[in-house]
Amino acid sequence: MVRVLRPGGSLLIANLTSFTSACGEQGWIKDADGRHLHYPVDRYLDEFSFWFEWAGIRIKNWHRPLAAYMTAFLEHGLNLNFFSEPGPVSGDEANQHRFRRVPWFVVMEWQRPAVSNLPSANSAQ
Repeated sequence: MVRVLRPGGSLLIANLTSFTSACGEQGWIKDADGRHLHYPVDRYLDEFSFWFEWAGIRIKNWHRPLAAYMTAFLEHGLNLNFFSEPGPVSGDEANQHRFRRVPWFVVMEWQRPAVSNLPSANSAQ
């Protein structure tokens, strides 16, 4: 992504939060009556894939700790301009409450510096 991002250009990323993907296969821990007790976190620092299905859609998902993403973007010289863990703003109240307990997404805006440290073709004289 960085290779094709123009100098000064921005990269907007919305991704699952790493703490929810760490136990994405297991999901919520519920009591005997089906009430959501808590969402587990395990193997957070490991990187692994797992199959996930909802609404008849099956995908191969990858868990990586947040540091893996942050490190990769920083190592490629990008600057973080915005970071958010948005909560729900609409929908069923019960679902809103659950998604406020465990937000599912992070939103990040990374920017490539307008001035590159790489030599230009004109400076090779």
